[in-house]
Amino acid sequence: MNTKIILIALLSVFSIGLTFSQTLVEQEIKELSKNKWQWMADKDTEKLGQLFHENAQYVHMGGYWGTERELGIIKSGGIWYKEAIVKDATVAVTGDTAILLNTITLVAEVGGNEVTNPFVVTEEYQKIGGSWKLLNLSFVKQMVRE
Repeated sequence: MNTKIILIALLSVFSIGLTFSQTLVEQEIKELSKNKWQWMADKDTEKLGQLFHENAQYVHMGGYWGTERELGIIKSGGIWYKEAIVKDATVAVTGDTAILLNTITLVAEVGGNEVTNPFVVTEEYQKIGGSWKLLNLSFVKQMVRE
């Protein structure tokens, strides 16, 4: 009987530790994503270059491409991510991989024109060498019905 109680207590402590740890990772990923949006708004390709994995993929309304092109587009202002208003964000963590799903309203300048669009955005991160690297950033435009 005492063995069962001890086992249940140990499992409870272990479970609480895992939940606490995952919650910390979720918070870390949300903060990293928030910083990423600001660096994109600031066109800070140096910080983004440290975050983006060299083989990352980017999916936009107009196509898809790799890290080098994404950084070039941001630096040149081809797409200027002026402001991302994050409405909701959830993080799922599996091992060293974290997937953040968020709904945003993105204010951007594209081809000299300011546009505002609602998106569902997927961000995939992997912990590599002790730091998180962005592997995928995908935008899906929400269909808004009025």
